[in-house]
Amino acid sequence: MDLTFYKYQGTGNDFVMIDNRAKKFPKENVSMISYLADRHFGVGADGIILIENDDQFDFKMIYFNADGSQTFCGNGARCAVAFAKQLEIIKDKTTFWAVDGEHFAEIKNNLISLQMINVDDIKVNENSVFMYTGTQHHVELVDELNEYPVFENGKKIRYSYNDPGSNVNFVQQINNNTFRVRTYEKGVENETLACGTGVTAVAIAMHKMNRTNSNHVSLPVEGGNLEVSFTENNGIYTNVFLKGPAKFVFKGSISL
Repeated sequence: MDLTFYKYQGTGNDFVMIDNRAKKFPKENVSMISYLADRHFGVGADGIILIENDDQFDFKMIYFNADGSQTFCGNGARCAVAFAKQLEIIKDKTTFWAVDGEHFAEIKNNLISLQMINVDDIKVNENSVFMYTGTQHHVELVDELNEYPVFENGKKIRYSYNDPGSNVNFVQQINNNTFRVRTYEKGVENETLACGTGVTAVAIAMHKMNRTNSNHVSLPVEGGNLEVSFTENNGIYTNVFLKGPAKFVFKGSISL
């Protein structure tokens, strides 16, 4: 089959986007998904995203990691919103469905603000914080993030959690409301240039640990800059928004 795809990236997190409203893409074919994501033999991406019709929402987003596993992806969702606009499914505001539920998003000044799920189950450990922000996240403060062995230590921590494991975020505080982040992502099994659900977890974790008293946090990542804002009440985080760019890279076709 000949497959038309679109390539998008959000702060360096890159995705193969597929218009699957006609439901022709074989979602059960894990080897095909992994092939498309392969940077040597396929198109190359951190994940594969399908856009489908939905009876109650503007569209449905289906996200696959590079290994074919399904989860939610914050930067991928922001790219999906930009893609839906390119397909003329939406204009500048949307409500769509993903594996973790309903999401609202808005496009303004070439930036996409995505409402994330509420977070109320936060486990603060001696040296780390764990929570679910659409997928599982371990957050750990470190020194000298430039030289930190993200891949080696991230891989160890990722597999220390029970199935399906956890993404691992290493964080260095820059000032009261700025935290630099590097992330090892499960499913990709490597460090990525950005992780939207990851910086969301970091912002909430830093507030929970009293590292910041701000409800608007700046998060420089390897691929650019992201922002997270939220409302906190009695340890429950609502109105959580992830904000950053999502850019179209190119359109292509591949024979499968």
